[in-house]
Amino acid sequence: MDEDTLATIGSLPKVELHLHIEGAAPPQFIRGLAQEKRVDLTGVFQEDGSYAFRDFVHFLSVYEAATQVLQTPEDYARLTTAVLEECAASGVVYAETFISPDFCGGRDLGAWREYLHAMQEAAATAERQMGVTLRGIVTCIRHFGPEKARQTAICAAETAGDWIVGFGMGGDENQGHQKDFAYSYDMAREAGLGLTTHAGEWRGPQEVRDAINDLRVQRIGHGVRSIEDLSLVDELVEKGITLEICPGSNVTLGVYTSLHQHPIAKLMDRGVKVTVSTDDPPFFHTTMRDEYLNLVKTFDWSVEHFTKLNQTALNAAFCDETTRTVIQSRLEAT
Repeated sequence: MDEDTLATIGSLPKVELHLHIEGAAPPQFIRGLAQEKRVDLTGVFQEDGSYAFRDFVHFLSVYEAATQVLQTPEDYARLTTAVLEECAASGVVYAETFISPDFCGGRDLGAWREYLHAMQEAAATAERQMGVTLRGIVTCIRHFGPEKARQTAICAAETAGDWIVGFGMGGDENQGHQKDFAYSYDMAREAGLGLTTHAGEWRGPQEVRDAINDLRVQRIGHGVRSIEDLSLVDELVEKGITLEICPGSNVTLGVYTSLHQHPIAKLMDRGVKVTVSTDDPPFFHTTMRDEYLNLVKTFDWSVEHFTKLNQTALNAAFCDETTRTVIQSRLEAT
């Protein structure tokens, strides 16, 4: 691949659908807040200043430890600005981010509204100044259990609208079952929210089937283990389910040992709607630009591949049609 083509692909306007707002916090931002608040984050960072974790479960504990410094709506406003600066630097023009009332006010609706307002204000300013649009997906935490998820779903339903556009679930996929959270998903569906859930990252294809059948989602976070069951792959195509694939995350966490072994290209070739995101970019030492360039180098993809990825992502975005039209114009401006 020649340098001009690489530069063109790296500079493409990008749509990202799978981004955890706390997980996208630059390490220096979290360290700075910790110093301000005198919070001890021993064990959260490596000597070089990056986040320290051994495996997925340890990653979750480090992630939650780092959120200790995010204590007020103003902290989340500052976080939103910091995250969107990183997005804009990679050419992201639209992003949907997972936001959890578990971390924003302890699932108290009144407190959640205050956090949400702060994030919306920061996002609106960033859109004016940086040209990147942000929308929120309220996210329950799987390993916190179904009862807390119901409280989270209430927060989602009560604030659904132009900015809160979806409902999802993150956390430890090895805890419980998708169907345990069906009530929360029904509540979110009735509120008109788009639905997604993490599945098929750590558990196999059946977990993806369960997500589709039990929660009736339109999108799957990760979903890469679907490749192990080609009948499931065919079902994804038939039902038009979109996968929010995060290649760098999958490799860093050891789902696959290298990008060469990652199934994203096979899934795309079989007609699955695939998109590319960063998940928790500073944890996995990646950016959206890095993701694109690594895919080029690994699979020799052309500009057309990435144009298709972005169009697929925009079509699958949970935003309203007015916003979609605005983002479409940004994608076509190159």
